[in-house]
Amino acid sequence: MELKADEINPEPNLSGRDFLTLADYSGVELLYILETAHELKEKQKSGISYQPLKGKTLGMIFEKASTRTRVSFETGIYQLGGMGLFLSSDDIQMGRGEPISDTAKVLSGYLDGIMIRTFSQKTVEELAENASIPVINGLTDLYHPCQVLADFQTIQEAKGNLKNVKLAYIGDGNNVAHSLMLGAAIIGMDISIAAPVEYQPDYAVIQQAKAIAAKNGSKVEITEDPVRAARNADAIYTDVWASMGQEQEQKIREQQFADFQVNKKLLSHAAKDAIFMHCLPAHRGEEVSAEVIDGKQSVVFLQAENRLHAQKALMLALMG
Repeated sequence: MELKADEINPEPNLSGRDFLTLADYSGVELLYILETAHELKEKQKSGISYQPLKGKTLGMIFEKASTRTRVSFETGIYQLGGMGLFLSSDDIQMGRGEPISDTAKVLSGYLDGIMIRTFSQKTVEELAENASIPVINGLTDLYHPCQVLADFQTIQEAKGNLKNVKLAYIGDGNNVAHSLMLGAAIIGMDISIAAPVEYQPDYAVIQQAKAIAAKNGSKVEITEDPVRAARNADAIYTDVWASMGQEQEQKIREQQFADFQVNKKLLSHAAKDAIFMHCLPAHRGEEVSAEVIDGKQSVVFLQAENRLHAQKALMLALMG
């Protein structure tokens, strides 16, 4: 993937930075990480061994279960020559009441980077504030920035660029929606989010994204109408209606989101060559019909694969 010379600084210095939210990064910096992701993917596909993080260790703290986040980070650090150390909340003292600040200082003496997948954004921020090594937000209830790096890499591969692209997100205004909004605003991509009024994204995040978008000439739209959001979209994105920790709301949410399923009818309002995206895991027959997620326009497994390449690029930028 080649970007125009004026779209990317070839060598922004991101070493030692934290990755807590996309709002902490400029468009140039995000494009640099994405360009690195494309290069790393090409190296792997060509069978080229590239291990710039040889001898380095990433601690991976999981307070939420994971498939893609764990496997992509653990595989990614290994492919870059380093080692991933899985730490569940049952394995470390932070899960037994040790202050987050103490855990951060202790781990900083052993590791070269920390990735954490947890509930509260405040936990990630406190960990980063007290650690002397890079901290990566692998997911919180508020943000999912690593997912969006892979999403944008996928859109680049499918559409050739990120600007002049309209992204429509249909469904729960959750952590994925928040990070997509911020990322689109920073890059200069239009995004329209459709959700029932009581499930729309956090107001503060909406205002932040709109302010960033205004500076970059793009648009952030929030609506209750999925057809309006999908109209002429280049990519249609959805996520489960009930995320981890919301299982008790499943039945209520199924009723509230009944008109927000991404199916052939809704997809017909998008551009003819629109792609379908989902961060997975998916519930076929709920937020998306089987014919859409398993259809020719679906890129969900490319998205999943790109978690590996995008996160390798992120680790290389922060830990290299």
